[in-house]
Amino acid sequence: MLKCSMNYFGTAIATTIVLLAASCTREPDRTAEQTAAAVVISNVTIVDGTGIAPFRGAVRIRGSRIERIGEIDALPGESVVDGHGMVIAPGFIDSHSHVDGDILSHTAALAAVSQGITTVVVGQDGGSPFPLAGFFADLGRNPAAINIAAYAGHNTIRRQIMGEDFRRPATAEEIATMQNLLRQELASGALGLSTGLEYDPGIYSDPQEVLALAQVAADAGTRYISHVRSEDRWFEDAIAEIINIGRVTGMPVQISHIKLAMKRLWGQAPAIIETLNAARDEGIDITADIYPYEYWQSDLMVLLPERDFTDREAVAFALEQIAPPDGLWMTQFDPQPEYVGRTLSEIAAARGVDAVTAFMQLAAESAAMERQTGKPANSIIGTSMIEDDIRQLLAWPETNVCTDGGLIDLHPRSHGAFTRVLARYVREENLLSLEQAVHKMTGLTARHMGFADRGILREGAVADLVLFDPAAVGDRATAQQPDLLSNGVIAVWVGGQQVYGDGTVGNARPGQIIRSTSTTAKE
Repeated sequence: MLKCSMNYFGTAIATTIVLLAASCTREPDRTAEQTAAAVVISNVTIVDGTGIAPFRGAVRIRGSRIERIGEIDALPGESVVDGHGMVIAPGFIDSHSHVDGDILSHTAALAAVSQGITTVVVGQDGGSPFPLAGFFADLGRNPAAINIAAYAGHNTIRRQIMGEDFRRPATAEEIATMQNLLRQELASGALGLSTGLEYDPGIYSDPQEVLALAQVAADAGTRYISHVRSEDRWFEDAIAEIINIGRVTGMPVQISHIKLAMKRLWGQAPAIIETLNAARDEGIDITADIYPYEYWQSDLMVLLPERDFTDREAVAFALEQIAPPDGLWMTQFDPQPEYVGRTLSEIAAARGVDAVTAFMQLAAESAAMERQTGKPANSIIGTSMIEDDIRQLLAWPETNVCTDGGLIDLHPRSHGAFTRVLARYVREENLLSLEQAVHKMTGLTARHMGFADRGILREGAVADLVLFDPAAVGDRATAQQPDLLSNGVIAVWVGGQQVYGDGTVGNARPGQIIRSTSTTAKE
């Protein structure tokens, strides 16, 4: 599959390479039988995921594992891939993904592998496949090109217990039943508990309910990840809540897609980082992930925490402080599909009304259709962040990169988040060094997710690898063309099998299900 017609990478990067003598010892000879299944990726710049400086060498894959890293002479019977000096790194790990919605019908996972992603973590924002055992069984019968791990979603569990009567705090008996259901999902291999506290039905939970469930995950030796209760109006309180969960339970806690999504919060990244650092100094293992865009994707009602689209004052506040009409556009609107791709300002003009009125009309029409069909009828992208905050939050040492995207998605992050970081924040702006950025996509993410044998190029680790050109790698996906593939990703291996090269996905589907390694969770 791989055609090695690659350009030698730039001199500026070449001069940063450090040869690690300890990694460059010669190996003993092997018999032809021993080398028959080996692949050697030679003449590469190794960025190993730990954050250390790049070094030159080669990587030998045997079966699904990395057998050797360093100076390697290919032996008879071994396949050789000439990397032409390009970068070889661990396959990127997406700590916040929504591919669970379409992976079973799109097993090639092109949106992921084309930007170097080899492992995704689903069950996010409080929503997970249910039961996880069934989802994992389906993946076992219909494997994907990428590895998949999953959290158990609070919203999913809450709806199982409370049904449509969810607009209230849960009773003690309901919480106990939720705890038992969570234990079931953890026993199936969930990495821990995820919450989406801005979404139904979790928005109606009180902190005591969330803490009670988080404690179950902590007792099982797992972890907690959260779309926090507010990313705008009550952001500080939401951060205090997740910090307290980490404090009380002692478990690792992660803020999903950290953002300052409101005008009054713009420029406050140093303050939030100070708060997070103070929590870590206290011994709380709090971390975050982030995607590199100023705009998010959700639905109309997420802008209204009281869920009242007839409240004109609340709508006006949201459009003034959180998502301006010309920066908010429809990615789904079933009552009038022709609105997809149009901004709220454009829709308001077409209807001959002001933006607030247009929003209220769209929300009402969408709600009416949802009552008829029982399915979501709208989706929006809203612009709420500023670039300077993104830079500072991305640079925080405990922030790893994510997409927050699916495989079929109208937000460009699904096809370009990782390559965008490598192009914009490494090559163009020098915010991060190459090894820092790769660390935030691999080794750091593996630590945040509790993965033991992925995320770092080391002998014995799973052979999830990406080969890319640091002088050319970059995103092409835009809001207008969100499915354009990235440049500069040359080849991707998952479990030692090449799944991507020459801009296409092959037939191999070596992706594995990654379950929690906690022995407590399996009891």
